[in-house]
Amino acid sequence: MSVAATPAAAAAHDRATELLIGCYTGPQCRGIARHRFDSVQGRIDPQPLEVIETDNPSWLTFSADGRHLFALNENGPASADPVGRASSYLLARGNARSQRLSQANTLGDEPAHASASADGKYLFVANYAVAAAPGGTLAVLPVDGEGRLQPAVQVMTHLASGADPERQASTHVHAAVPTPDGRYLLAADLGADKVYVYRYDPARSAERPLRAAETPHLALPPGSGPRHLLFDASGRRAYLSLEMSGEVVVLERDEDRLRIVQTLALDPGRREGNAAAALHLSADGRFLYASNRGEDNHIAVYAVEAGSGRLSPLQRRSSEGRGPREFALTPDGRHLVVANQHSGSLVVIARDPDSGLLGATLQTLPAFAPSDVKFVP
Repeated sequence: MSVAATPAAAAAHDRATELLIGCYTGPQCRGIARHRFDSVQGRIDPQPLEVIETDNPSWLTFSADGRHLFALNENGPASADPVGRASSYLLARGNARSQRLSQANTLGDEPAHASASADGKYLFVANYAVAAAPGGTLAVLPVDGEGRLQPAVQVMTHLASGADPERQASTHVHAAVPTPDGRYLLAADLGADKVYVYRYDPARSAERPLRAAETPHLALPPGSGPRHLLFDASGRRAYLSLEMSGEVVVLERDEDRLRIVQTLALDPGRREGNAAAALHLSADGRFLYASNRGEDNHIAVYAVEAGSGRLSPLQRRSSEGRGPREFALTPDGRHLVVANQHSGSLVVIARDPDSGLLGATLQTLPAFAPSDVKFVP
């Protein structure tokens, strides 16, 4: 016998937390799955609310108002569709269906990271580009008032460091992150061992909104391979993962100038086999989390010192799988969801919001080559 849901229960159901899971597409995964997340039990509903079919959605990000989803299609010469693309959607909630609004060429191979400008006018895309030729680029795609992507208006290129003859023979732009005040854009280039700094000035030129800042870049140690970057709420400090050396760096920012204040190894006992990846701060800014893949497959937990932003190691927690490419903290801060790309799993781990420590594994869900996981704002 079925029992009708009470209005209160139905309302609670409608307000359930939702998350998006991207994947590298194949017969077992067709794009982006939207799931409900039970924030009380710490479990992902295995049955998706919808599947948004799109090729290789490696990175997901939202417009400032949360209405629009931008997904990167990490295509390249080896893909069925050899063209790197970005797609935009009007994002649905509950049992509704999301609507694809547009798709645009990113003018580069294997786009791997993107951010929307604070004013909503542009999407900044990091084209990683696996092959040495033509190498990675930073592309600027306008976004219209309805969330539709327009053809790229600007493409920025860099010079490779060559410190690692195999992995750094060309540039590999791996992150494009605006400063919280919206005045600058930082681009982490794994192949160049540099973080490039651009002045964002669309009033000067809507067709070329980026120009090199007076201090055009920050050089990192040769062969370190900068990957992902994020700012704290103040915008005066940033955190950077160094993929190849397996480290996290604390940066101090003064306008366009960046200064290294601290460098820590994600696994102090490991010199080889590192692959540092994702970085995320807790909502209160008190804790930083970073994933290391390769032979490590752990989440490193750090306490953030108030004022200086310096890090103190707290914990190293297994990701319970191989290749923790991305992870996300739940909106209430009580759980962390890890996307283990190589072992094909999503793992939900309990988190103590007060201590920042990660606890028990609450759920392990099979997932084909997950690339990204984001909670819907």
